[in-house]
Amino acid sequence: MRELTEVRALLARLDEVEADVLESQDLDFKEWPSDDRHAIRLAVDMAVCMANGGGGTVVLGVRDRVIGRTNAIIGVPGSATPHQLKRDIYERTAPKLTPEIIELPVAEGTGRLFLLQVYGGLPPYTTSAGAGTVRRGRDCVPLTGDLRDRLMVERGESDVTAVTIPEPVESLVSPAALERLRDMARQEQAPADLLRKSDLDLLGALEILRDGRLTKAGLLIAGNAGAITRHLPNYDWTHERMSSSTVYVDRADGREVRELALPLALQALEARINADNPITTVEHGLYHYEFRAYPTVALREALLNALCHLDLRLASPVLVKQFPRKLEISNPGGLVGGITPANILHHPPLARNPLLVHALAKLRLVNRSNLGIGRMFEAMLIEGKQPPLIIDEESAVRVVFKRQETSPAFREFIADEGKNGRVLDVDHLLVLRYLLDHAETDTATAALLCQRRDAEMRDILDEMLQVYGYLQRGGAGRGSWWRLQPALHRKLEGAGHAERDQRIDLEVAKTRVLNMLKARQQRAQAGLTNAEVREVTGYTRQQVNRLIHELEAESVRMVGHGRGARYEFVLPPQPGQRKIDNDPTSM
Repeated sequence: MRELTEVRALLARLDEVEADVLESQDLDFKEWPSDDRHAIRLAVDMAVCMANGGGGTVVLGVRDRVIGRTNAIIGVPGSATPHQLKRDIYERTAPKLTPEIIELPVAEGTGRLFLLQVYGGLPPYTTSAGAGTVRRGRDCVPLTGDLRDRLMVERGESDVTAVTIPEPVESLVSPAALERLRDMARQEQAPADLLRKSDLDLLGALEILRDGRLTKAGLLIAGNAGAITRHLPNYDWTHERMSSSTVYVDRADGREVRELALPLALQALEARINADNPITTVEHGLYHYEFRAYPTVALREALLNALCHLDLRLASPVLVKQFPRKLEISNPGGLVGGITPANILHHPPLARNPLLVHALAKLRLVNRSNLGIGRMFEAMLIEGKQPPLIIDEESAVRVVFKRQETSPAFREFIADEGKNGRVLDVDHLLVLRYLLDHAETDTATAALLCQRRDAEMRDILDEMLQVYGYLQRGGAGRGSWWRLQPALHRKLEGAGHAERDQRIDLEVAKTRVLNMLKARQQRAQAGLTNAEVREVTGYTRQQVNRLIHELEAESVRMVGHGRGARYEFVLPPQPGQRKIDNDPTSM
């Protein structure tokens, strides 16, 4: 949910953008209907929607498709009271919802807004008439049977992996899977006394034995191929080596190679991926380090996520597609519990298969504090690579890695910073990596990139500026922007990037544009367009506007409007010469 200070900051942005642009999974803006009955119905529906989506804030009294505070902020009528609205919501929801309703004074409209602060509880919630919606991104979608099932999964009430199997445990387990499981756990420094236990005692300690029966979580972790095929008919994995988007040249299925238990599946998939996962050697002092195109840590986290969070009710495999320039890892079942690709880095952890994740967490193979996604990002970023792309396709989650070479300069910088006691986290790495591809960033862009709120992001950027000395700052207030220190930019990109160094040098950009404008004027040619300035400077459209503003002192101005606008160099009039307006549209 959003705090009052954050909502006020968002309202200030209504002069620049429509309210719906500011909406997210946990935030919505709604205009207060003129009819009181419709207003109550709207508040009830939004309370249900937000509660089912994990909680959030609804700002009542704001139009969402107009620009300008005066136009957007209509307000809430004086006849409406927080106490009565809270009572109306309580009486019209099942189970009962008791949101917090805060009155927010404003200068526009009726002078007041309502903040509907809805807490996530134990969904599914509906209206007293049985209707319900759930928050998905910026929308409230109908609470269909599939979504109700998903909510039950999120509450842990339909954990498929907790079901026991009515067969002797000895006939279900695989000694090879258990041995591989111990090896993996040993590498992750799992408790030694746990790994020394006998097979049955180990399964018991992992809590995947219940009343002497093996659960399906235990079957996934340590089962033999025959037992998994019988009792988990929808489960499988497939690896395809693709030559194009529609043609594969090599394929393997878990059932065919009979490596279905999670430790064996992980080992088989890693081996197949690494057969075409080249190693780059990077020299650092007297040492030579080896890095794969797809880092081992990132691969393992992505594969474990896919194998742990798959929906066993869907007849679809964990699918790995390996293309010449990218790798895709997907698992059946969408993201749960209000988690989206836009908040997954910091969202509290939720598991579709709680018992399975609990057992693997005891072995330290997965982390229950939602560190796995961060580790995946970090493993790519510390090598100077772009982070993975996470896509929620409703019925599946797909993680896409771009095949990239390790940047020796970036990797050396990270190593040196570590020696100096500076351990950079994912936020710092995301900003640094972004600024290698973009001349600058503002707070809002960086906040979206790092999945942080604006206030959090400002603190991070200030730390990178004042404590670490990585950034330069320009502008002021909401117009502030940040870019890399030129020396650091050169260091991170290494040799061969002189043109990029010029791109971020304001004085070089000014000189370049002035010279071109003067040359065009001497040849009686038209001035430069915004697009032409962007091409020669590498700046964005907004950066060009700021550049031209600074060049006004050098007699540069914009002539015309819209697509026909151009920037022209206007020579100052000579002594005794009447000043001539250079705008051809003037009379």
